[in-house]
Amino acid sequence: MINFFVSLLAKVMVPASLIFICVFFGVSISIIWLIELLRRDKLPEPMRMIFKIFFLGMVITVPVFVIEFGALKAIKWLNFSSFWTFLIYGFFAIALVEEVFKYLVVKISVLKSKEFDEPVDTMIYMATAALGFAALENILYLFPPIGQALPFNELFINTVKISFFRFAGTTFLHALCSGLVGYFLALSICRAKKKRSIMFLGLLIATLLHGLYNFSIIEIEDPLNLAIPIMILTGLAIFVTSGFRKLKKIKSVCRI
Repeated sequence: MINFFVSLLAKVMVPASLIFICVFFGVSISIIWLIELLRRDKLPEPMRMIFKIFFLGMVITVPVFVIEFGALKAIKWLNFSSFWTFLIYGFFAIALVEEVFKYLVVKISVLKSKEFDEPVDTMIYMATAALGFAALENILYLFPPIGQALPFNELFINTVKISFFRFAGTTFLHALCSGLVGYFLALSICRAKKKRSIMFLGLLIATLLHGLYNFSIIEIEDPLNLAIPIMILTGLAIFVTSGFRKLKKIKSVCRI
């Protein structure tokens, strides 16, 4: 009888523990990058706004996943080859949709706020929205497939491994792509006559790099499936860092 209750307790506690671990690691991955982002901001944004944008970034994950799921069904129904299916799905249904939704969070919630008082804020809030999006995405990816019955210690190890790769890869990519969009968003505000073309260019570049990253790690074989993502992340990191510095210099002449 005692063994029965111990076994029953284990079956209940393992899923509860797994949920906690997935949520903890999934959110922590984004929080670490968020702390690093805010550390670079010499004029910190109000934490209530940071939390708000981070939370809204998590919220948009739901409609984005619904759109992506519907798009995948539609593309498969059109019966494209596997190559074209991923190309269309990866670049348009995933990369474009995700970049646009992250941008909309900032456009709707930040640009008309009194807290938005300098161009560099666009990069900070765009990256914050992206990290919120990545947090919930991380949690969903960390959960094992339905029906997979692995020992708890093995599930824990898998969670740690996936967390590391998402920390260094996908989560970082989300923050960098949105940081890039934030840079172009600031330029579009400062150069009102070319606002639409500048914003279109920013979203286009972010979408292409995001899509190429996804395409390379899934469809391209060694060693390019590692080399291309590294080059994309490195190039984006350099661009975002440079853009951050440039926007700080033009704050005195750019009218918000």
